[in-house]
Amino acid sequence: MAKTSQVARQKKREKLVKKYKDKRKALKEKNDFEALSMLPRNSNPVRLHNRCAVTGRARGFYRKFGISRLTFRKLALEGKIPGVRKSSW
Repeated sequence: MAKTSQVARQKKREKLVKKYKDKRKALKEKNDFEALSMLPRNSNPVRLHNRCAVTGRARGFYRKFGISRLTFRKLALEGKIPGVRKSSW
C-alpha cells in the first residue's frame, strides 16, 4: 500500500491538470511559452504517474487493467478479473 500522502499528491496533480488543460492548449497554439511557464508546475500532464487504483502502488502498473502487478495477480487468482485465468501446461 502506498503512502496516503503520495496518493493525495497524485490526485491533487490530476485536478490541476484537468483545470489548466484548455488554457495550456491555447497558450501552446499561440506559442506563448512565457505565459505557459507561469502556470503551476504540477498542471503539466507529464508530471502525472500511473498508480494502482486499489493500492496506489506506482511501480509494476498494467495500463490495460489500471492496477499493479501484485493486485492483478491476487485478483486473477481469486477469479475477480473476467477473462483471466492462471495458465498451466
